[in-house]
Amino acid sequence: MSALLKSLHTCCQRSALLLVARGLGSSSSVSPLPLHRRFLLFLNQRFYDVEMLLSWRAHMKSRAIEKKNAYYGYTRKHYGPYIASAYYILNMKGGFRFAGQTDWFRANQRGKFSWDFLNHRDAVLEEVDMSYTVINYTGLDNLAGQKSLRTLSLRGCSQVDDWFLARLHMFQDSLEELDISHCPRITTGGLAALRNLKGLRRLDVSSLPRISSPGLVIILLEEMLPQCQITATGYDHSLRQDSEEEKVDFMQGQQ
Repeated sequence: MSALLKSLHTCCQRSALLLVARGLGSSSSVSPLPLHRRFLLFLNQRFYDVEMLLSWRAHMKSRAIEKKNAYYGYTRKHYGPYIASAYYILNMKGGFRFAGQTDWFRANQRGKFSWDFLNHRDAVLEEVDMSYTVINYTGLDNLAGQKSLRTLSLRGCSQVDDWFLARLHMFQDSLEELDISHCPRITTGGLAALRNLKGLRRLDVSSLPRISSPGLVIILLEEMLPQCQITATGYDHSLRQDSEEEKVDFMQGQQ
């Protein structure tokens, strides 16, 4: 139970009991409780029902995300790794481009897409755009084996976290461009895991809300990936007092 819900419940409970006590002591005659007292009693009696409903909703949302990121083993077995990865990307409302082609395959806002990608069974994926999808750590299994992946966009992905970044080493031999901007779960320690991507040429770390000292972090990234062009907008780049703590987190992430 969160602290806010506990506080709300305690307040409603005390208010309801106090009002009932006042009502019982003020008059011996039986009369209906005023509306505001009945409302407080209702909140008190239904509090755990509401909390259970919210908990159930969060649980179902989590299950839905895990289901979307399930491993496409059947598709991989019968159609190969490239088609399986492509199918996963489109089901997640993402997009991709096969190597040697200019056209992109994308799902529309309703999740509909063309099945023409099945005609490219032996084509490798070169660019993948998963921006604003719910791809997570588990879902990366569906992109394993993409040895020619050069560009990966994860802009605005709510489930991308430090553990996710630590698994990107699977693309260390090919990945050249990476966009992880606007990802709310990424911290300084997660960025340190990008040290394995020695071939990275462009990195976008703009507007990461959990980075408290962006100026220092950018300097450390530039030292770690000297050949990489780093984009970092949406920050106050002044060095803050907690920059030393952020530096420690970064160094620990490199270990």
